[in-house]
Amino acid sequence: MRVVGWYHSHPHITVWPSHVDVRTQAMYQMMDQGFVGLIFSCFIEDKNTKTGRVLYTCFQSIQAQKSSEYERIEIPIHVVPHNTIGKVCLESAVELPKILCQEEQDAYRKIHSLTHLDSITKIHNGSVFTKNLCSQMSAISGPLLQWLEDRLEQNKQRMHELQREKEELLEELAALE
Repeated sequence: MRVVGWYHSHPHITVWPSHVDVRTQAMYQMMDQGFVGLIFSCFIEDKNTKTGRVLYTCFQSIQAQKSSEYERIEIPIHVVPHNTIGKVCLESAVELPKILCQEEQDAYRKIHSLTHLDSITKIHNGSVFTKNLCSQMSAISGPLLQWLEDRLEQNKQRMHELQREKEELLEELAALE
């Protein structure tokens, strides 16, 4: 196995690497000149359409001229879309809300088990727990469910098209006999 790069995300901010990212990349390139860095900028929302998008960049570092610092050079990257969803990707997408919910529950149980908390604090913590779960449902579970429903509809349409094509081909085959 050969590791070819590293990645991380910049939630809600620009996709461009910081000076720390560029220096980190330079250190990795000392191990392998072909090493690349990927940064994904997640949760960027168009204010007009309310649609989200993910931006990404692939880069390497080079020594800046007349300086001991490094600067980034962009490496072209091409993302190839797939018509199908791999089993592992689908399972991971479905598992994410469960993991996040479990983390919230664990944190709540840990705090709730403290004996020195008064009733008002416990009620407040319960409210925060409920708010966090609702936020997760709104931000992750709801869009995931919508995506899965949309995908199911696409699959049904594709199945219908293939069924129609099959019938046409069977008719053509029968006409040849």
